[in-house]
Amino acid sequence: MNLFSVASGSSGNCIYVGNNDTNILVDAGLSGKKVIEGLSSFDINPEKLNGLLITHEHSDHVKGVGVLARKFNVPIYGTAETINAMLRGSSIGRIKEELLHVIDPDQSFMINDIKVNPFAISHDASNPVGYTFEQDGKKVGLATDLGMYDDYIVNHLSGCNALLLEANHDIHMLQVGPYPYILKRRILGERGHLSNDNCGKLLCRIYHEGLKHVVLGHLSKDNNYPDLAYETVKYELEQFKSDILSACSLQVAKREDPSSYVIV
Repeated sequence: MNLFSVASGSSGNCIYVGNNDTNILVDAGLSGKKVIEGLSSFDINPEKLNGLLITHEHSDHVKGVGVLARKFNVPIYGTAETINAMLRGSSIGRIKEELLHVIDPDQSFMINDIKVNPFAISHDASNPVGYTFEQDGKKVGLATDLGMYDDYIVNHLSGCNALLLEANHDIHMLQVGPYPYILKRRILGERGHLSNDNCGKLLCRIYHEGLKHVVLGHLSKDNNYPDLAYETVKYELEQFKSDILSACSLQVAKREDPSSYVIV
């Protein structure tokens, strides 16, 4: 399987997972044009998309869903609550009912030769989920918009060979920054976002020798920097195992451009 971020950040998210036979997007929080350009940079034809998985209905995850569904007849997957909330949004537009597929956390399903495993996440949305993907003994995970993590999350992300994980904010930057108090409380709360520090701590919980690629994603534009996220997570990992980055690559997904192509 292969993984890359078309874009990842508080202003828009779209992640690709696939192989030679199957092409899957997770979220489309960008314009349809930007998604198409991002896929084309790796010679992926959007007409060959086999599925668009939605994590939750917030605009930075669904902005381009309607355009892609109508232009390419891409099947859309999400929980019933997520799909209903998404369709109520004024910017999505009409999507043919036959393209909508309801999924449930902890109920796996297949898209061609890739097994998709949705799992519940703690975020202030309508029954949101993260996903892991399995094919030929390899496992890829994607988890952003995590207000917190527990043994349930650790169990779902354990065994991944590649992982895109949220490193949304630096706690100190958020606390002293200009955001209103109520928004700071939301981000720091159990239904908010995962900080750089907690991202690193979670990675230490799930690290194993088979984890070869970690991509940090969904960075806040106002409360984080790519270098800060990288160094904070690197510090946590190296406290756990001093030579860990000699065996596992660590990169930060770009906010508005495709990240490096990860081959699992």
